[in-house]
Amino acid sequence: MNNYGINIWSDNNFIIEDGEVKLNFKSKPSLLEISKDIRSAGLKGPLLLRFPHLIKKQIKSLYTNFNNAIKENKYQGLFGAVFPLKVNQFPHAIESIVTQGKEYSYGLEAGSKAELILAMSKANLNSKITVNGFKDKEMITLGFIASSSGHNLTLIIEGLNELNTIIEVANETKLKVPNIGIRVRLHSAGSGSWAKSGGMDSKFGLTSTEIIEAIFILKNNAFLDKLSMIHFHIGSQMNDIAPLKKALREAGNIYAELKKMGASYLDNINIGGGLAVEYNQHPHAFTHNYSIEEFSSSVVFLLGEIMDTKGVKHPNIYTESGRFIAASHAVLIAPVLELFSQEYHEKFLNLKKNNPPLIKELLELNKLLDKKTSIEYLHDALDHQESLFTLFDLGYIDLQDKSNAEILVHNIIKKTLYFWGFENSKELEQLQAKLQERYLINLSIFQSLPDYWGMEQNFPVMPLNNLNKKALRAASICDITCDSDGEIGFNPNKPLHLHDIDLKKDEYFLGFFNIGAYQETLGMNHNLFSRPNEYTIDIDENGYNIKNIIESKSVLNILDDIGYDKDEILNKLKADILTSNFIKKKEKTDTLAKLDVYLKQNSYLRTTN
Repeated sequence: MNNYGINIWSDNNFIIEDGEVKLNFKSKPSLLEISKDIRSAGLKGPLLLRFPHLIKKQIKSLYTNFNNAIKENKYQGLFGAVFPLKVNQFPHAIESIVTQGKEYSYGLEAGSKAELILAMSKANLNSKITVNGFKDKEMITLGFIASSSGHNLTLIIEGLNELNTIIEVANETKLKVPNIGIRVRLHSAGSGSWAKSGGMDSKFGLTSTEIIEAIFILKNNAFLDKLSMIHFHIGSQMNDIAPLKKALREAGNIYAELKKMGASYLDNINIGGGLAVEYNQHPHAFTHNYSIEEFSSSVVFLLGEIMDTKGVKHPNIYTESGRFIAASHAVLIAPVLELFSQEYHEKFLNLKKNNPPLIKELLELNKLLDKKTSIEYLHDALDHQESLFTLFDLGYIDLQDKSNAEILVHNIIKKTLYFWGFENSKELEQLQAKLQERYLINLSIFQSLPDYWGMEQNFPVMPLNNLNKKALRAASICDITCDSDGEIGFNPNKPLHLHDIDLKKDEYFLGFFNIGAYQETLGMNHNLFSRPNEYTIDIDENGYNIKNIIESKSVLNILDDIGYDKDEILNKLKADILTSNFIKKKEKTDTLAKLDVYLKQNSYLRTTN
């Protein structure tokens, strides 16, 4: 049976038991069980489930692997990390990150004023806050306020003007001066879709000449003792470790040179983010070529080697790998509303008293087909189909005959695939791709999976149950937006196969995994679909607890968010109903009640699932 690459992408977080996807943790509840529990209250549309234990697992893994590498390599510096708020700023994600990371002094990274305020209000006082991105005087002053409030904060400058502004604010106020970091613009570039974050054409960081000038400015203003960190970042989701090793050598030597130039308080090197997450489901298409063990060992070994060669004390190592921490903790679950080829079921055959000879032959082939005869009968059926279509074009058979031919050939192909799967020949694979089914799901790709639409980012997707049955339908997944880009098309190189389901008898849910990084922050209200209903799931030995419930915004609140006056809209709609000549007086009260209900619901479809 198809395990949808769960052994490749899930890091043993999810398992398949009894034909269902289950959490591989403590009581091991199934995702289907949790989803049905939530939906029993009448909620419709997609669900976003958060699992805090997976955040804890990732934080522990990051710290454990780096600390093991430090011990094995006899490295003299310490390891620390911060979570970049741009990866996921939503309250219950940050609550889990701050809570689960407290014992490790896991910190936060901010890249805007709003993120800095969030970091100041949520970070544990004993953890580090780093501030990246371009800054004005007000943002830099906020850094001074944070430092004066007891936070261990480092302002990482992106240009010399920011350094001059730091000195200006220090001279104008009596606030505590925060630590200062320098983002270095390396010659080394990264790899993958975000490689442009590094390299000499990157928009971030100081060149070698600017770094030397920064040291002179700090010395001349008696601020060199505030320089505590250098920082670099060569790209998110690095698929190859070789560029990182090159960047480490360059950055490590810059660090050592600055120490020799008198930056005696410089004791931290921040290697940025980039630690990759596995998104692919197929063995031939791995996202990256290294493990967390290799990543941490390479960083520690190379920096130690450089410092030993230069005769410099080993720096503390910081990372900002937020994707690694957050991606796995969130699962998006969407009900399937419709299979577009339901009309090909045999029950829709409408045979005549006297059918064309080729239709009679297709009926016999469909009736007698077994595994032994299936390939031969399949070839006969495809040949008959072409002949029948030609007869229709010439006017010798009618539309009902053509419909019957399509249904019978469709079912002969399906039966053959169920007998053989894809083991028989390339021919069956090609037929399956042509026979692909479109699954309409109750969500918006633009809202919940924007990186798929914007960057063709893959996300693991699989049904929540029926996993003890063959799934042979080549699947394209369509969302409910009125945009042709709202589709995850079938890719023969990375095929997704789903089940044949009669949705009048059974519900069918798809789970999208590793969506906890960036998807929520980048999601857009295309067609005015808001965020899904959100739930945090705590799992223990006896079951699970659903908490932190955030319902999807109502139609009126969505309109209010983008600047409309919801009271004005509501009053106009009510007035139109009350003054309408097309609605009978006795029906107006009922119509107003229906309108009130609809306006308080979210935008997702409710008629079926």
